[in-house]
This record gives sequence, C-alpha cells and structure tokens, in this order.
Amino acid sequence: MDKALYLSMTGAKSSLAAQATNANNLANASTSGFRADIERFSSMPVYGPGHPSRVYALDDAVGFNSEVGSLMQTGRNMDLGIAGEGWFAVSAEDGSEAYSRRGDLRTDANGLLMNGAGQPINGNSGPITLPPFEELILGQDGTVTIKPLGAAEGELAIIDQIKLVKGEASEMYKGKDGLFRANDGEDLAANAAVSVNAGSLESSNVNGIESMVNMIEYSRNFESMVKFFDEIEKMDSASTRLMSVSS
Repeated sequence: MDKALYLSMTGAKSSLAAQATNANNLANASTSGFRADIERFSSMPVYGPGHPSRVYALDDAVGFNSEVGSLMQTGRNMDLGIAGEGWFAVSAEDGSEAYSRRGDLRTDANGLLMNGAGQPINGNSGPITLPPFEELILGQDGTVTIKPLGAAEGELAIIDQIKLVKGEASEMYKGKDGLFRANDGEDLAANAAVSVNAGSLESSNVNGIESMVNMIEYSRNFESMVKFFDEIEKMDSASTRLMSVSS
C-alpha cells in the first residue's frame, strides 16, 4: 500500500508544480517578449539500501519555448522589437549582465533607460542613462540618439548604443528572475547582425488555448491522485480486516 500511496502523493505534488508553471505562462500571455517555460513528467526510481523498490513521479523544468513571437506595431518610438533571433542586454538585480526580449522601453526620473519590467538596458559600458531630451531616436542597430533639451533644430547627439547579442536557445537558460543567461556563465558579445524595429513589440510566445487545456488537465490529474488516496485507504482497511479474520 505504501508504494501506491507514495506514487500518488508525488503525482499530486508534481501536478501542483506543473500547474504553477502553467499559471505563470498564462499570466504572461500578454507580456512582451516572454518565453514560456516547459515542464516534463517522468517516473524515477527511489534508491536506497538494496535494489530500488519504489518509484515516484517527477515534474521537471526542462527549459523554455524558444519560438520567436510575432512583431506587433505600436507606433510608440520607444518600443523596440528584435527582428528574428537576438537579445537585449540588461542589468539584473545583482548588477550582472543578463538577456531579455522585452523591448517596451522607458526612462525613470534619473534618465535611466529600462524596459517595462524595470530592468536597466545595457549599452557599450553598462546601463544607459539619458540626459534631458526633447526627442529620442532609436536606430535599427540600437543606436540611441537624442535632441538635447533646448538644442537648435537638427542638433542631435548620439548617446550610446543598446547592446544587442545573439545566443542560441540551446546554449542559454532562463533564471528564476525571468532573465536569460549563457550556460557557461560568460557575457555574450555584441553582435552587429542583430537589428531592431522601432515602433513595434514582440508578443509573448505563450499559446493561450494550449495553456487553458493544460490547466484543466493538471487539475484533473491532481483530483485523480487525491481520489486515489481514498481508494488506498479503503484497500488498507479491507486488508486489515482480512488479516484480523485470518488471525
């Protein structure tokens, strides 16, 4: 009985974990540049003294969906969508470099250029900070040009260039903060082949219909495991009664 109980318990636990991941994907279905997380169920042996005598269900995060979302025209000049493969270099909370596809840019009160998640956008030498400006122009190569506040007509100044990198999805992983990093831990080099389209944003690659179906499936799996607990209890009680009679 304990084998069945252990298996159903780990199955229920794995269903809850997968449901949480699926719910996060669904919640980010409208987040620009979001990459859906992928889960996998598998059965694993429980090792201990002697030969394995138990198995358990395992829900494991195996990566992310690397499909590129579609570009949506917004008309906002501070929205950037990467054309094809590539990443924006951003600064993570600990100051290290990480990568994102999110291009809904804005500036804070200090002129720091960041995306909609509040992550600073990196340039040639770290986060980009803009002086007061009347107009901002973002080039296809990531060049950041402004018309300074009070400048004469046609007077423009190049401030920096957004660091655009290219990394294969198989060589990168997604952290708990939602940012991406190279598997080897090294910073990626700027790549001139990566270009951006101003006035557009990349959609999330979450399939809303598939996520809704998964939500129902995981919920039913969990309910089935919980019902199995009751069946195991009934079987255990019946076995106890039989043993009592035979003794």
